[in-house]
Amino acid sequence: MFVLNITKITLTWELFEAGIPKTHIASRIEVQRETVHLWIKGILKHGLVGFLDIYTKAKRGPRIKRQVDPILKRWVWEIREREMDCCGQKIIYFLEKEHGVFLALSKVYEILAEKYVIKSKWKHNQARGAVPKANRAREVIQMDSIDFGGIFAFTAVDIYSKEADVILAPELTSEYGADFLDTCMPRRFNSHSDLIQADGGHEFKDKFKAKVYNYTDRFRISRPYKKNEQSYIESFNRTVRRECLGWSKYRPNQIPKLTLIVDEFLNRYHYHRPHIGLGMKPPLERN
Repeated sequence: MFVLNITKITLTWELFEAGIPKTHIASRIEVQRETVHLWIKGILKHGLVGFLDIYTKAKRGPRIKRQVDPILKRWVWEIREREMDCCGQKIIYFLEKEHGVFLALSKVYEILAEKYVIKSKWKHNQARGAVPKANRAREVIQMDSIDFGGIFAFTAVDIYSKEADVILAPELTSEYGADFLDTCMPRRFNSHSDLIQADGGHEFKDKFKAKVYNYTDRFRISRPYKKNEQSYIESFNRTVRRECLGWSKYRPNQIPKLTLIVDEFLNRYHYHRPHIGLGMKPPLERN
């Protein structure tokens, strides 16, 4: 195994000098990408012969658990707090984007556990309905609302592209639901979706229902007590609370100021915030 690794290190450097991406190198020589990154970093610092000499001596001595650089730990913690308690995958994304450093997911959570109590978001033993699926943008849009006391947020998300919209209203009525359709569909969803799905709330009946077919071929009410039927919009609603408006109660006269906050959040959500379902990319990219 030791001789094999020496050969792999040499091959890694030859492939890197040939311009092969680190991810492809890792796949080709069957090692972790983090390992390839560390090898190349060491070779760039010490040269190939020098690094092989250091590697050989290290392997002959007793194994010492690798310590994580305190600066790297600080970066992990800062990203976690700056990005509103984001998950480990997103921390990996920002570490690589901002600092050119790759960490294994297990190592990220090991670092987080030194400072935070990490809990799983998955709730076991709950009945779950079928997860809605889409193969292209504008195939399925889910809509919902969030109660903020004296005001309400109407929300919508394209379950494929993850593009979303939020509009604040002073009342939870079908009139404001219809206004939400007239605003969000043209400005965010190209005025049409094959299917629009909402829950059975009264804000999605009457005047909302009278207008919904101006923007879709099908309108569906999600089944009650089926956890996954509105999973995408419910996940987005949690993001709105966690990263934008929180759990506070607001008054109608605060809507103009809060709308500015929501617009800033939507800009960040679409162009900055990576999404796991999109391969750690934001929903939109600036031209």
